[in-house]
Amino acid sequence: MEAVTDLPFRTICEELGAALTFTEFLSAEALTRGAAKAVGRMWPSLQGRRFAVQIFGREPEALARAAGMAVDVGAAIVDINMGCPAKKVTAGACGSALMREPALAAELVAAVRRAVPAQIPVTVKHRAGWDDASLNAAEFACRLVEAGAAMITVHGRTRAQGFSGLARMEPIAAARAALPREIPVVGNGDVKDVAAYARMKAETGCDAVMVGRGAMGNPWFFRSLAALETGAADPGPPTLAERHRVWRRHAELVLAHSPEKMRQHELRKTLAWYSRGLYGGSSLRQRASSVDEPPALLEMGRAFFNELEAAESAGMPRPMLAPADPVAKSMARHGRRAGSHDEADEACVAAS
Repeated sequence: MEAVTDLPFRTICEELGAALTFTEFLSAEALTRGAAKAVGRMWPSLQGRRFAVQIFGREPEALARAAGMAVDVGAAIVDINMGCPAKKVTAGACGSALMREPALAAELVAAVRRAVPAQIPVTVKHRAGWDDASLNAAEFACRLVEAGAAMITVHGRTRAQGFSGLARMEPIAAARAALPREIPVVGNGDVKDVAAYARMKAETGCDAVMVGRGAMGNPWFFRSLAALETGAADPGPPTLAERHRVWRRHAELVLAHSPEKMRQHELRKTLAWYSRGLYGGSSLRQRASSVDEPPALLEMGRAFFNELEAAESAGMPRPMLAPADPVAKSMARHGRRAGSHDEADEACVAAS
């Protein structure tokens, strides 16, 4: 995900149980002309962990060269994005626009397959279709596998939906049914909790599940999924101390690996993510928006968590009270207007 799956966030997810992470999706054209912003985002995972580089474009030669660059930095998988619904991508006939050009899409896969060593899988992520009149996920996937794709990820929405409405399970199930069993099919869309993960696997028969926005601010989701797959007890939501520790780790990774000009923005993002649902989180986010210096942002985060932990140690009401349902949110809002200090929960995750 652009501006999300940078090295610091990927590292946090990996450390909490994600089996494989993908880089931000990168323009093949930008990579091949040496654009510093794109090249700088092709970060290998730390400690030799396997990772995938995701690229997009519509020119076979550019995609092939970009794939070679991904292999050179150590990518274990080269993934081609044919699912992005953003106008700036589809306007260039890339991303999900390729679902309307299956012949070209297959040509792109074949070009990348020829460009990388045989042991490096070439994979594709695409959508259910362009719109409701063209739900061609199964046929499209078959065409790509014939061209050399080793794995297919299907997001259950159409390009016309964007991220609105609900992801459909049927296109994912159709792709799974249409492809040979040795080709893994990965389901994606609306996986924001363990129940949604289990439903995705049960209703589609998919071999794995890709979590997108559902992990933003909630990397502990991966440890719950790992526990489910191994039959272990779900560790449940993080404690306050765990939130503090992971925020601190994420902030340290930002300082160590993010470009200097991005550190302010990335630190603000970590404060926003890890304070959601906590007493005083809304105030913290508002104050952080006007702070420019990374040291000051770090101090704000330390003070925020230290204060909550001190309150918890003193036996004061839990700082993670926040009810998630709309009625509880409304009650909390009215309570604040009446002088109460309880905060409504703001979910750590959104639809993937």
